[in-house]
Amino acid sequence: MSDFYTLLANLRRPRLLVRAARHGIEDYRRDRDLRRLIDTNAPPSPETALSRLFHAEELAEETRRAGDAGYSIARHVELLIAMMAEARLLGKTASV
Repeated sequence: MSDFYTLLANLRRPRLLVRAARHGIEDYRRDRDLRRLIDTNAPPSPETALSRLFHAEELAEETRRAGDAGYSIARHVELLIAMMAEARLLGKTASV
């Protein structure tokens, strides 16, 4: 679990992306958003979701850095929102 927190804390992304993601956390709906972001029918465990989200976000970051025309800032922000929200959920389930 702490590995996910460490990975999230060590992410170096543009400040504007992170700020936008922080504002979107309240609107995050796990069942709706994970289905679209990581192509799943039912929401997986927070650990599995975070693992898949980290991979998808890493691909988005590579696309952004390459200046690829296929880069979607909206998707990148949505991935960051989901990562932050799932990390919070992971913390809640660990403390129960």
